[in-house]
Amino acid sequence: MSGRPKGRATAPQFSFLLVIAVVVLGFVRVFMGHWREGSVLLGGALLLAAGLRVLLADEQAGLLKIRGRGVDVLLYGLLGGMVVLVALTIEGGPLG
Repeated sequence: MSGRPKGRATAPQFSFLLVIAVVVLGFVRVFMGHWREGSVLLGGALLLAAGLRVLLADEQAGLLKIRGRGVDVLLYGLLGGMVVLVALTIEGGPLG
């Protein structure tokens, strides 16, 4: 047995669930026809993951920890920033 109480989210689980909640909200907005807002939320979820990865210790990062802290922050931040930039700069498009 692990000694952890069942049914309670620990800090590593909570940080990942927070990012997933923003992702789900982004997909909901996309499916509602607001693709630009949804895309910004998806990019924001990656930026949130980068911020949490900076702030949390490796033991607390949980599933946000993939590689080393620097690599995770760099990749989450770059990808999130690019998604937000593209979402904000696309004019018209097939969905807009």
